[in-house]
Amino acid sequence: MPNPSARIDPKDTVVLFADLQTGIIELSQTQPLDRLKKSVSGLAQLAKLFEMPVIVTGVRGDDGSDAKITPEIASALGDLPTHHRITCDSLLNPEILAAIQATGRKTLLISGVATELAVQLPAVSAKENGLRAFVVLDACGGMSERTEQAALLRISSAGSTAISVMTLAGELAGDLTQPKAQQAVGILFAMAQ
Repeated sequence: MPNPSARIDPKDTVVLFADLQTGIIELSQTQPLDRLKKSVSGLAQLAKLFEMPVIVTGVRGDDGSDAKITPEIASALGDLPTHHRITCDSLLNPEILAAIQATGRKTLLISGVATELAVQLPAVSAKENGLRAFVVLDACGGMSERTEQAALLRISSAGSTAISVMTLAGELAGDLTQPKAQQAVGILFAMAQ
């Protein structure tokens, strides 16, 4: 099991975008929609820049239709397959867990709506699946401040950690004289606009 307090190594990291889809993303009450979308875009751009694999999950519509994922992910990464969840915890879905395990990576960055469900549950069960999880909080949205705070307390108690896109970019950037680091800083400046 990786050290939970160790720095994030992009070569050992996979990103999980959970339920960032039409009909759910708009429900965020703790992060304004425009800020949430900028943070999701920033995280997707960092995933591409640092070559971190990405898993996208969603929930089918009542009519069985595919989830319509927010375009910020595809804008940065191109079209990715959507793994449709059949349980509330993505890691309890064999197809999704297999996709994460197939990367061989042990650090999981989680972004999604709602923090209380689609984010919290995989963050809590990550450890029992041999993963260390980081909730990218500004790329998440909760139903209320009170319920999101309860979810974050449970996430922390389970050994997972909250982080922001800004902190992640700075940690991954390393030496700011290097071109990749400058690109990471550029992503942050674009998010601030």
